[in-house]
Amino acid sequence: MYLKKLSKNLKCNNKIVKAKITEAKGSSPNNLNDFILISTDTVFGTIGGGNLEYLVIDEARKLIVNNNIVNKVMNIPLGPGIGQCCGGYVQVNLSLHNNSKDALKNENFVNDVKSNLYVFGSGHIGQALISKLENINFNTFIIDSREDYLKMTNIKDINYLLSKKPWEIVSKLEDNSYFIVLTHSHDYDLKILNEILKKNNTFVGLIGSLTKKKRFYKRLIDNGHNKSIVEKIECPIGIDIGNSKDPNEIAFSIIARIISIKNSLKHLSNNKIKKVI
Repeated sequence: MYLKKLSKNLKCNNKIVKAKITEAKGSSPNNLNDFILISTDTVFGTIGGGNLEYLVIDEARKLIVNNNIVNKVMNIPLGPGIGQCCGGYVQVNLSLHNNSKDALKNENFVNDVKSNLYVFGSGHIGQALISKLENINFNTFIIDSREDYLKMTNIKDINYLLSKKPWEIVSKLEDNSYFIVLTHSHDYDLKILNEILKKNNTFVGLIGSLTKKKRFYKRLIDNGHNKSIVEKIECPIGIDIGNSKDPNEIAFSIIARIISIKNSLKHLSNNKIKKVI
């Protein structure tokens, strides 16, 4: 069996079952309207894993084999009876379709709207960072003034931007984006941050020590930026991993942090939508 990512561009021309959460109560590993697609040999997406997902996949495969029942509702308590202890309850609607296009009709893919992530600096940490962003839901750009550093890698779906004065292009970048600043020059870092703070942004992270943070904050405030805005710059960047200097470990810590921010914002957005509904 293969496990693959679910996307609106999925193409499967064989019989396929859509398993969709139509009701969720209590503690459950999924949300209302989450769904997966199941073919005879592949599962696209996830509804939380565990024995719940195993039971749903098994039942979906039976629908494909029988081919005469096109809809089935499963009511599943998430308790000891299925080997889980979440304590919640889910209802799953299974529907048999001729192909993935038919199954995905009228489904919305909110996660396909990617946030922009701008990484300034393609040195050791920048390279480690972009090498780990495959399947992470960002539209990623790496920007550097050094052409030879940008040419060190050629990773699919990463946008490479060469700019001799990278701070001059900041005004042309999208607002409400994620900015990570880790160039080879403190002077470049400061100039880039000075321009970023003129924009509406979602996240700004700066590589460096607490000493660098203190000096940069003072200089940016002296440049006329509001103190409360300056203090939103996260430096050192990433989750706490101790005193590690390893580029790969630092890259993982940065990715963990921006995923946390992205999902927190998504949660707030979903709650607002529920209140409106």
